[in-house]
Amino acid sequence: MYPAPFDVRLFYQENESDDTVVQPDITIICDKKKIGTEGCRGAPDLVIEIVSPTNTATEMERKYKLYRQAGVREYWVVDPENKGITVHYFKDDKISAAIYGSSGLAPVEIFPGFNIELDRLFVDAEYS
Repeated sequence: MYPAPFDVRLFYQENESDDTVVQPDITIICDKKKIGTEGCRGAPDLVIEIVSPTNTATEMERKYKLYRQAGVREYWVVDPENKGITVHYFKDDKISAAIYGSSGLAPVEIFPGFNIELDRLFVDAEYS
């Protein structure tokens, strides 16, 4: 698991001819061969983006398309303001999605049996 800033070269080429570089908020890579000195070489297994007020719909659509084309297996969009998650699954040219609220469990499909407890994820922090 790699938090931002961490470069991901989605369509990695040895000769560095591809300049498609993104920096997801959280990147999970299961294949150690994809990790290089410059970051991730190729599509990670799971990408998590945390929506902020500065994100635009156009930017989020662009990322969705890039991750799908590159072969990312799972793409999570976490919306802290609305306390929800949209999970996009890209598997064998099949596209599906699931939407979760602020409670219950969200399964991580690439890790069978592993679930995220949403009520713990969206806890409002109290500061004194």
